[in-house]
Amino acid sequence: MNAIVTLRLLFLALATGLVSGAAQAQTSPAVPSLTQKAPPVTLGQVTLATSAVFPDNQSIRSGLVWRVYEDKGDTTQPTIIARSTSPTPTFTLSPGNYIVHVAYGFAGASKRLTIQAGALSDRLVISAGALKLKGAVGDSSIPGSKLSFSVYVPIGSNSEGRLVIANARADDVIRLPEGTYHVVSTYGDANAIMRADLKVETGKVTEATLNHRAATVTLKLVAAQGGEAFAGTAFSVLTPGGDVIREAIGAFPSVTLAEGDYVLIARHDGKVHTRDFKVESGLDRDIEIVAKP
Repeated sequence: MNAIVTLRLLFLALATGLVSGAAQAQTSPAVPSLTQKAPPVTLGQVTLATSAVFPDNQSIRSGLVWRVYEDKGDTTQPTIIARSTSPTPTFTLSPGNYIVHVAYGFAGASKRLTIQAGALSDRLVISAGALKLKGAVGDSSIPGSKLSFSVYVPIGSNSEGRLVIANARADDVIRLPEGTYHVVSTYGDANAIMRADLKVETGKVTEATLNHRAATVTLKLVAAQGGEAFAGTAFSVLTPGGDVIREAIGAFPSVTLAEGDYVLIARHDGKVHTRDFKVESGLDRDIEIVAKP
């Protein structure tokens, strides 16, 4: 593991939190919402009360999206007929065959039911937990607006075998099936990247802080040291081997870089100026190039 990771496992208190998951983003205006309560039961209809739990029978109180599909057999696509975001919705249905699905972020469970008469209840079991991620440089927290996280499922020897979610934000509650995940934390928009393998346990939130070794530098082309920066300067930041890390145009653009050695190139008024510089973790500073006559 390339990152120094601080972990703390907490039992879920999921009454609050941000929900991540493509399953929750799927909406269908034509489907009635049954979040509050089911409509009155008419003759020949059946009520179905549903709930979801973790394998230890701990009730799941938030972050659920329920969908009920009419089951038309294996050869025909099921039709969605009802949806709810209530933790314990009640659906009013006609007798028939149905598929009840509940999504909990990227985790979920489903069950086929045949409904004939009476008031029924059913409970689905979801093996899932969550990740809550942050970033830091030394003892200083990184503002969430400057961080993004990608979460992968490892496949074989490939730690980034399958992308689960990209561009997750700091402090999001990322609900996932139980398992081990590879997390990539990006600080800024250049090469300040840290990685960690994290385990998600059912019924728990895994909190992790990924510690970056990086700093933010402000690039300037000046006539004399400490002087005013030239506007409209084109900057390129390269590795000592010549790989381009970041390009920017302006009087004093800022870039967050991983700790290490770099070459800075500034182009202005048809002239090219260069200098080598070093980034030290946690040391934000100006990098000036003094323009030669």
